[in-house]
Amino acid sequence: MSGFVEKPEPVQVPGLTHLHTGKVRDLYQNVAGDLVMVASDRMSAYDWVLPTEIPDKGRVLTQLSLWWFDQLSDLVPHHVLSTEVPEGAPADWAGRTLVCHSLAMVPVECVARGYLTGSGLAEYRQSRTVCGLALPEGLTDGSELPAPIFTPATKAAVGDHDENVSYEEAARQVGAETAAQLRQLTLAVYGRARDIARERGLILADTKFEFGFHGERLTLADEVLTPDSSRFWPADQWQPGRPQPSFDKQFVRDWLTSPAADWDRTGEQPPPPLPQEIVDRTRAKYVEAYERLTGQSWV
Repeated sequence: MSGFVEKPEPVQVPGLTHLHTGKVRDLYQNVAGDLVMVASDRMSAYDWVLPTEIPDKGRVLTQLSLWWFDQLSDLVPHHVLSTEVPEGAPADWAGRTLVCHSLAMVPVECVARGYLTGSGLAEYRQSRTVCGLALPEGLTDGSELPAPIFTPATKAAVGDHDENVSYEEAARQVGAETAAQLRQLTLAVYGRARDIARERGLILADTKFEFGFHGERLTLADEVLTPDSSRFWPADQWQPGRPQPSFDKQFVRDWLTSPAADWDRTGEQPPPPLPQEIVDRTRAKYVEAYERLTGQSWV
């Protein structure tokens, strides 16, 4: 079992048509045909959207994405048109709403990895490859790769896993020219972001991007380089050979798999509500990531 513990009802706003309720974002279309993305405070883990929200999470992710879009604007265009809240929308939408170009989305998650962990580590342990790319012997959890690699994945529905695929399979799905562009852009953006993070004492281990076509031009979409789409590690605590502390939902995952949660992630029962302490520590970690990357205080 997986999915929403309690799927929220979409907010009705004059002039907006509700398109989709995702794990974290709600998507609408305005009368001009633009996409209106609203980042909620929902939290997902182990393929479930949890019953407990993390206050300010949607605003942190939105503001951090906007900061990154500025840092990357010379490398790749982005989809954001404005941050203006549509007339008649709830006041709570302020700071978490993006009005964007409506793109023809590419059906591939574009993942860049500079370090070995997660699903890449699991594949490496079996075959010494990640998405079919051969890697050297002797790597371990948290090892830096000889060079960053592009490891695409197919997009999954809510409750399902994205599936890692080879570059060749991605090219078969989207065409050789588009696949080559995706790889080039993904690695260029990752390289820029890795260097910016490094200056701030953070390691960008891996990240995923989504692209779509605006006319004939590939455009960066969705959120970008947030703790929900990326693994950031504190550089001064990096130690290959073990899981690294990270700026993401680590506290949530750890609690859900602890005896305190009394929850079987492989069973059919939905996860329980999160304790306040876990909510507070997770919020603090998201805010810390924002402040360390941008150099700005979260208000």
